[in-house]
Amino acid sequence: MRRNWIANLGACLFIAAARASTPAQIPLVQQHATTNRTVSPALFADLEELSRIVDIAYCVGGFGLGIEKPFQCPSRCGDFESFELVTTWNTGPLLSDSCGFIAISHPPAAPRIIVAFRGTYSMTNTIADLSTVPQEYVPYPGNEGGDSVHEEPKCTNCTVHTGFYTSWRHTRDEILPHVLLALDKYPGYNVTLVGHSLGGAVATFAGLEMLARGMNPTITTFGEPRIGNQALADYIDVRFGLSNNSTITALQNDQQFRRVTHVDDPVPLLPLEEWGYVPHGGEIFISKPDLPPSIGDVHHCTGSEDPDCLTGPELEGGFWGVPTRFKLWQLFFAHRDYFWRLGLCVPLDIGYWTGHGGRE
Repeated sequence: MRRNWIANLGACLFIAAARASTPAQIPLVQQHATTNRTVSPALFADLEELSRIVDIAYCVGGFGLGIEKPFQCPSRCGDFESFELVTTWNTGPLLSDSCGFIAISHPPAAPRIIVAFRGTYSMTNTIADLSTVPQEYVPYPGNEGGDSVHEEPKCTNCTVHTGFYTSWRHTRDEILPHVLLALDKYPGYNVTLVGHSLGGAVATFAGLEMLARGMNPTITTFGEPRIGNQALADYIDVRFGLSNNSTITALQNDQQFRRVTHVDDPVPLLPLEEWGYVPHGGEIFISKPDLPPSIGDVHHCTGSEDPDCLTGPELEGGFWGVPTRFKLWQLFFAHRDYFWRLGLCVPLDIGYWTGHGGRE
């Protein structure tokens, strides 16, 4: 029953949503607001750049036109002249499969090994079809051995969304050898994971394993769904130091896990709490509904369900009495609007076609 009502509502809204025009999008780095909940200018710029990077992942699989070496695509590849494409992956068309790319960011850009995880075009079906029976989560190396740098803490009574975890298990062998080789070649480069939607869930599992392997990744997710139960959320908070993010001033650019949410986006509130799913910490909330956001619209949150962030309208009953988690038409709007409108492997501004686009 879960699958039917979610899928049907999503299908009914698709045609109207598909006609929506893409708004002008130039995120505004204005003066830093005085409140310590507002992100720093440096963090704002980092998140904005990462949103463009993860948007490029939509060129892989599905309707994407591909990414070619050295780093070329119909989308925003031209914004990143110092990037070197390592590989792309596409594990298949099933709901539990994954797409994305690995690239090396060379100076003068920040030296990074970037792994970008694409979202899915059928988010509601993924959540509904694969959420019925959660499975146990055993942290790496678990029962399979491996090269963990130290004995990993146990995740007691942790359960995960079967589909999301399967996506990572299908993907890990496509990613880890390339990342390990890149680290051998560029030992001073940082590992950066970024994912949108389903890709955010997969990036989270990737981050947990890479942390256990000693890679010390930085993870940024946009519109990440809930991936497991309270025990798993607590485990993630401890592993990434998210348990005490009441000390917001100390976070700013040093936060290792940034879970970015956007007002009216239902996906970070799904699967439902009634099904046993809860969010982890690290939330950074974009409070402005429309594009583009300014720095004053992007805030650090305390804990995993800050009433001043995404869960606030949910606790109050939502706009017009519709809780955010049931606003499935926002899958085509709020869920895609993270600094830019994400999810299409095409230039979103006419200037990109003519060569005269860009940001002021």
